[in-house]
Amino acid sequence: MKVSNQDQLRKGISGLRIIAGSARGRNLKSPRGMSTRPTADRVREALFNILSPLVPGSRFLDLFSGTGAVAIEALSRGAEKAVLVEKDRNTARIIYHNLRLCGMLDNAEILTMDVGKGIQVLGQRKETFDLIFIDPPYKKGFERPTMEKVLQQELLAAGGILVVESDRADLPPDQVEGLKAYRRERYGDTALTFYRFDI
Repeated sequence: MKVSNQDQLRKGISGLRIIAGSARGRNLKSPRGMSTRPTADRVREALFNILSPLVPGSRFLDLFSGTGAVAIEALSRGAEKAVLVEKDRNTARIIYHNLRLCGMLDNAEILTMDVGKGIQVLGQRKETFDLIFIDPPYKKGFERPTMEKVLQQELLAAGGILVVESDRADLPPDQVEGLKAYRRERYGDTALTFYRFDI
């Protein structure tokens, strides 16, 4: 049986909220019964407490976007543009709903495709981003290959920051080509690793 967009949204669960900025307090939809693992509010808050000086006016890339909560948080805090890459069509519809709910459709683009393909498309368009967030399924080994593709396509701007969310027991490498980890934070079972170019 085909499930309509509205049926999917009705089955969604609220519980994700925007923490700060223009959309502060907005509750977002999250798909039920799917493999999406949204970044927890407290992890997202910690992430943006660290990144806060860099967010206003930035270009933000959210890979493995899920609900879109991380990119929407960035837009709420003043990012100029966000690109969200999510291959699951039902989840991409929920991202669209969440962006519309927060009045952010004009500043966002959803690429409904595999992350590798999305990176290639952005590279072909010669796009660069000040902040890149990678949140792949845990313990699948996607972190390094995704970072390598980002570097191959030169998506991270000079002086930019790339952040990987992972299971704290399965941390991404300390260095991938020219990207070097300069900070790690742990929140329960989750870890955030921050990278910048090794100058």
